[in-house]
Amino acid sequence: TSLIALLDYADFSCACWLNIRLTRICQCTCFSMDTGCLSSMNIAGAKQVRSFAGQLHTQRCFTSSSVQALKTSHRTTFSSTSPGLRNKGKGSRRGLRALQVVCQDFPRPPLENTINYLEAGQLSSSFRSSERPSKPLQVVIAGAGLAGLSTAKYLADAGHKPIVLEARDVLGGKLAAWKDEDGDWYETGLHIFFGAYPNVQNLFAELGISDRLQWKEHSMIFAMPNKPGEYSRFDFPETLPAPLNGVWAILKNNEMLTWPEKVKFAIGLLPAMLGGQAYVEAQDGLTVSEWMEKQGVPDRVNDEVFIAMSKALNFINPDELSMQCILIALNRFLQEKHGSKMAFLDGNPPERLCMPIVNHIQSLGGEVRLNSRIQKIELNPDGTVKHFALTDGTQITGDAYVCAAPVDIFKLLVPQEWREISYFKRLDKLVGVPVINVHIWFDRKLKNTYDHLLFSRSSLLSVYADMSLACKEYYDPNRSMLELVFAPAEEWIGRSDTEIIEATMLELAKLFPDEIAADQSKAKILKYHVVKTPRSVYKTVPNCEPCRPLQRSPIEGFYLAGDYTKQKYLASMEGAVLSGKFCAQSIVQDSKMLSRRSQESLQSEAPVASQL
Repeated sequence: TSLIALLDYADFSCACWLNIRLTRICQCTCFSMDTGCLSSMNIAGAKQVRSFAGQLHTQRCFTSSSVQALKTSHRTTFSSTSPGLRNKGKGSRRGLRALQVVCQDFPRPPLENTINYLEAGQLSSSFRSSERPSKPLQVVIAGAGLAGLSTAKYLADAGHKPIVLEARDVLGGKLAAWKDEDGDWYETGLHIFFGAYPNVQNLFAELGISDRLQWKEHSMIFAMPNKPGEYSRFDFPETLPAPLNGVWAILKNNEMLTWPEKVKFAIGLLPAMLGGQAYVEAQDGLTVSEWMEKQGVPDRVNDEVFIAMSKALNFINPDELSMQCILIALNRFLQEKHGSKMAFLDGNPPERLCMPIVNHIQSLGGEVRLNSRIQKIELNPDGTVKHFALTDGTQITGDAYVCAAPVDIFKLLVPQEWREISYFKRLDKLVGVPVINVHIWFDRKLKNTYDHLLFSRSSLLSVYADMSLACKEYYDPNRSMLELVFAPAEEWIGRSDTEIIEATMLELAKLFPDEIAADQSKAKILKYHVVKTPRSVYKTVPNCEPCRPLQRSPIEGFYLAGDYTKQKYLASMEGAVLSGKFCAQSIVQDSKMLSRRSQESLQSEAPVASQL
């Protein structure tokens, strides 16, 4: 019987049954070669522990020795066509013996001397070198996604005490992942780490986990809808600097665009190249489709390239996406030699990325608490925050407060007294986009795939990857697990898992015509997971840029963090981390004022206490 947990994003109610497993990672080694890097991981058998909601503490703090992965929300379904295969997969093997995993990685690109990496590193070091507070600020942070954890990490580096409150029983926010009863992981999204993510790359280095990124060859690989089963590649040569390596990759590819189309596209991009950041920001008022028509770019460029890019960047089509988003991505990819080089995390994000951040926070005196859902932001008579009231009746007070929840969640929490302030009112324009992440385990190893991210160029699918190749923890030499992003998902988010899988299989039959058939007469489904996120990253539509708030709010002592807040990387993991750094920076800059406010508050309460 499946154990199901349901999260209601509207009223923050949560009902869950939890299936907890503890997994021990015994060994992880890496060594470099001229042609790449071979990595091995020894995954030991998992000891299973079962617990039900009634037996769990309402609040649970992480300790540095606890590594827990929790199965929650989403449905596990096994194919009725092959019920006997359920216990013959890698899940059952894990319980019997260790699995030796060998994957080929490519060398980590030399990012340390790039301007953006150095600037990001300088911002990180400013927290460690800042003046130590005589009394650390206690900063209460709602949300343990990348934005909230980054805020806490850098506040702890600056000598303050963050208390992170996470509503759910899993770390990561949009990076959350769960383990099913076979020991297989399934995630909220398919996460790619680019070379053009300087703050993320610095974060990995600061935590000493840079070796957890599995770098792939410097290519972008697109499926060819008019040639089922074939792919077209953009290969970036290592011998050329940027932007020549990107130009070469485009010029060498003659399968997707003709030479006249390339020339017209290049002419259309000239204003962006010459106008710089000012031009890029000015395009926020146009959709990708509108910009292309204005610049005289052929429609086929949209069909062949920009539909796939738009869906990969923001899960929507070019007729909705702001052109600013595309230009920012192109600028990073073309101006930085390794900007478009991709890496996969070597395992599940909660354990492999989020737990090291939690351990760092705790080592410096901070806290991270799960199952701590905010019900209300209570205010003082002057409109400042009095405390965060949790659903269990607990009141959490601090010297400063941060909301690092998604924008749609925060809008539901905004106190009535704040709603007419323009800073908060403008948030109405920012709305999360629905996303569906699909995982399918097959009964065989698919041959027509790569150890890389693939752009499907399907009307229903965005990008996908064979995670049994791309990720060490998910490695399986005998069976493929495809992880696919189903987008745009607005018309599908309310449909059943069965309908979504059936539609996905129809698309996969086009991508793997010799190996997959919609009726499963070829490769058969062993099981699948469908993870629905009704409101994911904010929808980057035209004219929403002015609505993105700064991290420091007009309410003294209250701050925001999240990829929707003001920073130059838009809706991305890099944007989330950078927003956390900006938020922490604002609090550090305001630390003397915040300390004074707290002291005055204590003094004003003292006479009342003495009278009582």
